[in-house]
Amino acid sequence: MRRLLLMVIILLVIPQAKALIVEVDIKGEINQGTVELVNQGFDLAEKEKAQAVLIVLDTPGGLLSSTKEIVSMIMNSEIPVITYVPKGAFSASAGTIILLSGHISAMANGTSLGSATPVGLSEEERNKTVNYVASYLESIAEARGKPKEIVRKFVTEGISLTAREAYEKGVIDVLADSREELLEKVDGWKVNVNGKTITLHLKGERIVKVSKSLKSEIAGFLSNPIVVFLLLLIGIYALIIGFSTPGVGLEIVGIVCLILALFGLHVINFNYLGLILIIIGAILLIFELFTPTHGILAVASIILIVLGSVMLVKEPLMPKDFYRSFLYLVAGMSIGIASFMSYAVIKIFQTRRMRVKVGEVVGEVGEIVEFSDGKGFVKVRGEIWRCKSDEELKKGDEVVIVRREGLTLWVKRKS
Repeated sequence: MRRLLLMVIILLVIPQAKALIVEVDIKGEINQGTVELVNQGFDLAEKEKAQAVLIVLDTPGGLLSSTKEIVSMIMNSEIPVITYVPKGAFSASAGTIILLSGHISAMANGTSLGSATPVGLSEEERNKTVNYVASYLESIAEARGKPKEIVRKFVTEGISLTAREAYEKGVIDVLADSREELLEKVDGWKVNVNGKTITLHLKGERIVKVSKSLKSEIAGFLSNPIVVFLLLLIGIYALIIGFSTPGVGLEIVGIVCLILALFGLHVINFNYLGLILIIIGAILLIFELFTPTHGILAVASIILIVLGSVMLVKEPLMPKDFYRSFLYLVAGMSIGIASFMSYAVIKIFQTRRMRVKVGEVVGEVGEIVEFSDGKGFVKVRGEIWRCKSDEELKKGDEVVIVRREGLTLWVKRKS
């Protein structure tokens, strides 16, 4: 009896530890940076043995590939996931898919969801994508016990529902105007998590909010379609200029930009035809350099690069506003960068041709910039030339130009 009385006193006197809830806020367009942020939240939840993960949504949509990664994390989570659209926010397109994938989906009054119809596609692509996304959303609804016929219309008809309508039709589980009200309403609920029934105890919650890491910020920046295009165009032209003017180092810049662009393209469901047009455009510019056509090939190069850039992105769940401005923005950037780079490359080669005619360098002294296996580069009058020698030379050696063969100088060590 004494032992029982002591236990009762302890339970009454000592405050109970508050339940830990990890909150992840998804704001703006969904991209690879969002994936990293959500993954960060699940890692923290597992480490701290959290009672639940709360995903707060305010998004117009985003990348389909990134959305699928986030949904996969939610569906496979061993910790209950509550998805929530708070007051003043909305959850459209990709956001709707994430909202419905939670073990418990909730919204505040005055918010809305839906409108997940794919955009920015040709008619044939659109039909295929609509069927795919609709089936994907239906499978999520089936797993969470939501009405499939209504959910399908989010994709096929682009319908939207208010929070009240979604609640009355069984599309969401809870109406709550604040986090506190939400957690109080779901306290004591039983949810099925991968075949296990878990009872939620969230009253007197302790919420830990996950902030974006440097990794998620970088991933989000690099997966932005506009940034991808800039990196791709700069990378291609930097390689051309770099290989045409050895020693400057632009080829390194080009390689780095292309690697970063490829990372961005990995998370974008891009059109291969667009990428092929950009590559052909770069090849035409190279032809212009060696077979002068008075700029005809350079203009064709710019046109192909612009067309390729516009065709490259095929992301059906990006918001409509993105596609309204995307065409003009990318076309403008592509024309500007391509025109400037084309002009720069052509001028460099024109200068080189002129130098061959009038630049007499035989007998002058130069400095080796790079040399191995009998060939390399020499700096003469501040300009870089290809060079050859019968002697083994190293960087910094002073040499005398003995003869010229086209753009290649034969040199010997200065005595």
